[in-house]
Amino acid sequence: MPVSFRILRDRGLVYVRYWGFAGAEESKRAFAAYMQHPDCRPGQRHLVDMSDITESDMDFTNLMALQALKADLFVGRPEQTLLVYLAPNEAARRMARTVLRSWESFDHVSARVAETEAQALALLGEPERQIADLLADAG
Repeated sequence: MPVSFRILRDRGLVYVRYWGFAGAEESKRAFAAYMQHPDCRPGQRHLVDMSDITESDMDFTNLMALQALKADLFVGRPEQTLLVYLAPNEAARRMARTVLRSWESFDHVSARVAETEAQALALLGEPERQIADLLADAG
């Protein structure tokens, strides 16, 4: 599956990585697995690394079906959810723009796009400047 996640529980952060062809079905399965994970918590910040995406089928219709699943966890709770999308190339930026539009009507979700790892980590309030360092420090 060209999407994976890792929960950094002590930091309240979820690292999501896409690579290759980013499909809506794989994304739905990965998010459903995240929701079932014992460390899943409302309000966790998400770093979505789209650096290695080559293409996607995340048109607005497919994306809205995925967002409906996510809304069960993110919406209607007192916790604000911060989503930062790392999109350093054009394929990733296209997907990120579509994703950002899908969150516009949700008050409890704040979505941002970063073009560099350092920028993404800074938006999340993390001290590291590279994702590899973040993951190594998290154990």
